[in-house]
Amino acid sequence: MNRDREQIAKWVALFGASILFSAANTHAKAPAEKPQQQSAVAPQEKAAQPPNAAQIELLETKYRFETNGDSHKEVHAVVKINSELGVRQFARLNFDYNRSFQSVAIPLVHITHANGGTSDILPSAITDAPNPVVERFPAYHDVRVKSVRILGLQPGDSLEYRVVTTTTKPPLAPDFWLDHSFDRTGVTSKQLLELDLPSAVPIQLNARPDLPSAKIDDVSEQGEARHIYRWNVDSLPDMGSQASQPDIGMGSAPSWDTLVRKIALILKPQDSTVSESWKKAAELTDRLPTEERKVRAIYSFVSQKVATVDLPLGATGFRTLRPSEILAMGYATSEDKFALFSSLARYFGVEAWPALLGSIDRLSDQTPSPSSLSELLVVAPIHREGISETSWTWLDPTLEVAPFEVVPTKLRGREALTGRLGVSLSKSPFSTVPTSLPFRSTQRVRSTSNLSSSGALTTKVSYALRGDNELLLRVTFHQTAAEKQKEIAQYLALSDGFRGQVIDVKTSDPCDTEKPFEVEYELTQENFVDWSKKPVRIPALLPLPGLPESPKKLAAGAKIELGPPLDIELSGTLKLPLGTTAQVPVGTSVKRDYATFVSQYSAQQNVLHFSRHLNFISSQLPAERAIDLNAFLHAVQNDQALFFELDKPASVPPANTN
Repeated sequence: MNRDREQIAKWVALFGASILFSAANTHAKAPAEKPQQQSAVAPQEKAAQPPNAAQIELLETKYRFETNGDSHKEVHAVVKINSELGVRQFARLNFDYNRSFQSVAIPLVHITHANGGTSDILPSAITDAPNPVVERFPAYHDVRVKSVRILGLQPGDSLEYRVVTTTTKPPLAPDFWLDHSFDRTGVTSKQLLELDLPSAVPIQLNARPDLPSAKIDDVSEQGEARHIYRWNVDSLPDMGSQASQPDIGMGSAPSWDTLVRKIALILKPQDSTVSESWKKAAELTDRLPTEERKVRAIYSFVSQKVATVDLPLGATGFRTLRPSEILAMGYATSEDKFALFSSLARYFGVEAWPALLGSIDRLSDQTPSPSSLSELLVVAPIHREGISETSWTWLDPTLEVAPFEVVPTKLRGREALTGRLGVSLSKSPFSTVPTSLPFRSTQRVRSTSNLSSSGALTTKVSYALRGDNELLLRVTFHQTAAEKQKEIAQYLALSDGFRGQVIDVKTSDPCDTEKPFEVEYELTQENFVDWSKKPVRIPALLPLPGLPESPKKLAAGAKIELGPPLDIELSGTLKLPLGTTAQVPVGTSVKRDYATFVSQYSAQQNVLHFSRHLNFISSQLPAERAIDLNAFLHAVQNDQALFFELDKPASVPPANTN
């Protein structure tokens, strides 16, 4: 089993189910400045051909902000279409917005054809519809996409368009902010950015040091002093792993503490509406004896019985619906799930608070800006039995099937703004998401296999998981239609080293989070062995336990990361054709203070038995233990390469296929 500790992603419907898989979330929090597809690069068939399917010759972006928080954004782009792939990339332009406080206009879409003709897109080519994410959720139809269909494009054409987004009375007014990143892929030849800001409003403005210096003009308009910043960019180096950080961050909020106070006030349901949900709270909790059990019941209801609407954080301006509306709808965004949880918990005196996380680990290094926020957790104080001090409990109800107090690994250890109306759980506005899980991480896997005289193999594999991989599989199977789950099991089998065709799969209930999650699948593999070859060598039919990477050169005082403690038990049997003999490899036993590994192999009559037990006890090692860790990993890898040698007498008849 692989020990990946990567993030749970919301793309599981696209079969990101394997324990080996990783994912990433992408959130478009503002109207698109250019189509997402523009970063694609077409294969270079001939040296003379342009390297990009489309080249953006000019991308000009202008922002104007007012003292009351209103804003005006204008994007002007000129694109050269180089290939049929470029035609497909720009066949439709999409721009996201929230019509409750924004409007989008597309005053110009103009094509200059390679043959010298020109054409303009008619207004009938522009459509305005709810964002596809919210099509089935009418309460969020203010979150929309304005699209323009570009007809008649051909390779060699030039496309010019202009898009204007106007924001009026946004929820966090009079504060305003932006995060802006320039294209660093080479797809865009020339980029211009203009910020027009009122001088009367103090702002924080940070730019990456590799950017060219901005030209700054001080102007006066109708008696109002303004600062205008202009950047002119031709090319920039690729930032690699740091690409998630914006090139320019600007905001009027004086501090993160001030900002989280304002957001928390918007998120918390109004006192006048809280009691509307208390009938449901009484139904869920009145018969439960302790505060912890009551909070567990509220969490299970909000996470599992209220469907998650997967909008980016802030898409609704952090506004929340009335708790009674959320209960009636049966669906909610992460913000509305928090509001409902908070309302229900107040019935029995528990005050829950939002914890806001950023798209990067060190949120405190960024300019205070809502656009830097990407995740919302719920933090609730619980009085546990036998413990005098209040315990802060971190919860993620958006995943729907996360066990109580299980936060995805991508969020653990991260900075979080704990929005207790501006009062943090610590002395700063930031707290740290706990790194531990509420239970021991375990993986129990058993395989039962049968090898026929013809060399065909049938195998049944059963998993029982607790921990990060459990959460990944719970979410995956929960969000995958039943008819597609066999494909998920096929990915899982391949990732764990099993070949063959999955013919059946079943799981435990993903919503039964009090128990380990169980998956069982059956697969067949024709021609697993060729009995004509002597000798026949086969491995132990067990998943390959994933191992940490061998440590490279480490700085003095550095730590070797092993991942969270994890106990893996793998066992299995293989029934051989009658009369088949087997030479059994010698098992391995390696014990360290940070991990242990034991394997055992045996044969009884015509049945092979094999087991491996790998237990990671520590999550870190000092750098000076690198040589010892490499020796441990090498011993485990050598054991995984061991084989059974089989010999089937020629007198044994083939299996009866009738």
